[in-house]
Amino acid sequence: MEQILIKHAQAIVTCDEENHVYHNCDLLVQGPEILQIGQGLKGADGCRVIDGTGKIVYPGLVNTHHHLFQSFVRNLKSIDCPNMTLMEWLDKIYQVFDHLDDEAVYYASLTAMADLIKHGCTTAFDLQYCYTPYTGTAPIDRQMEAAAALGIRLHAGRGTNTLPKSKGSTIPDGMCETTEAFLQDSLRLIRTYHDPGKFSMRQIVLAPCQPINCYEETFVEALKLARSEGVRLHTHLGEGETEVMVARTGMRTLDWCEKIGFVGEDAWFAHCWDLNDQEFQRMARLGCGIAHCPEAAMLGGFPILPLKRLKEWGVTVGLGCDGSSTNDGSNLLSCIRIGYLLQAHHSKARGGCVAAYDLLKAATANGARLLGRSDIGSLEPGKAADLFLLDISGLEMVGTSHDPQNLIGRVGATDHVWMTMINGRVVYENGRLAGVDETALAEQGNRLCRALLERIPGVLN
Repeated sequence: MEQILIKHAQAIVTCDEENHVYHNCDLLVQGPEILQIGQGLKGADGCRVIDGTGKIVYPGLVNTHHHLFQSFVRNLKSIDCPNMTLMEWLDKIYQVFDHLDDEAVYYASLTAMADLIKHGCTTAFDLQYCYTPYTGTAPIDRQMEAAAALGIRLHAGRGTNTLPKSKGSTIPDGMCETTEAFLQDSLRLIRTYHDPGKFSMRQIVLAPCQPINCYEETFVEALKLARSEGVRLHTHLGEGETEVMVARTGMRTLDWCEKIGFVGEDAWFAHCWDLNDQEFQRMARLGCGIAHCPEAAMLGGFPILPLKRLKEWGVTVGLGCDGSSTNDGSNLLSCIRIGYLLQAHHSKARGGCVAAYDLLKAATANGARLLGRSDIGSLEPGKAADLFLLDISGLEMVGTSHDPQNLIGRVGATDHVWMTMINGRVVYENGRLAGVDETALAEQGNRLCRALLERIPGVLN
């Protein structure tokens, strides 16, 4: 198998259980896995050697909540989330989403994945709930195609909305499916793509979009299928839907999920800013995790999760970018930085703050745990060679190298990384994505995006 040797790295931040940091050290990769970490390592004949001088090696970031298809609503004047009511915002974004076809999903996914890779992300989880008359059941197939082209590890959440807006949801009727259609396609995707093996590059998650946008039977049947097929569960929860759920069911959302069994160590939830302390503690007992999306929460003006208390209670918290309707980028390094600053902002009222390193752990080891992966999330022999290199040799980084664990969150090292490796393959270096004509893809993506938005009245105003 091909070997790659990173020599003389200034530091290797492992994010392992003991939080080891190695200084002036080497890392040897063979095929898809890390073979050794140590000083004075040598590779076999033909081994590619990468000079790590002035570089810090970090585990590849793990994104635990995203909506890749939303890339085409970025930076639109007409979608000004902070100055809109929830319903105004939803009406605007769904004007775009219900026009998407599978080609738009493909290029939107390429766009977000490229952004992720260039900022050190090696594993993406996506909740794909956008199914229109123009997409059919193709979105996840096209996302798998995009992931393969760029070389990113993809956990695809097969989402759905089954309750139409006319019956009390927030989803246009034309974007809803039947529970039966959702289950049939979910099983097809599991049979086609789900690989539970070590170093797997693609898995399927069952992820009904949100309790307020689905019939109860959708969640119940998704749960049955997931448990029978051995795949994980995900949904939006605690995202401001509490009043609707209480009015509809007489129960808060977490209570409702627990009643039907949609909880456990194989389930994690996005956002959760609407939950109370008692519910967070119950999530810890139930084994449920949280995908925290700090930039989306900040843009929306929503409460910020109390990460210090969640850590004390034993709730596993990962990081997510969320979609471009609530976050105009797909940069997990930025989420680490913003996530830390938001915790610091509330530290006086909350009796302290987590370390910036805790946000890095959320984006690596914790994220892997939420996805049910023991082979990614940290730099250790035997684990996947998912990593990125950060160049700190420039003048602007003077005085930062003594604490590489906290550097990203505290210093704000959120620009493009120097190199990204996924499963032992270098997918990004020297400012370019490997194996694709990035310029041609960008030109085609821009043409498609422009044509789509020009067809929809008022979106480009």
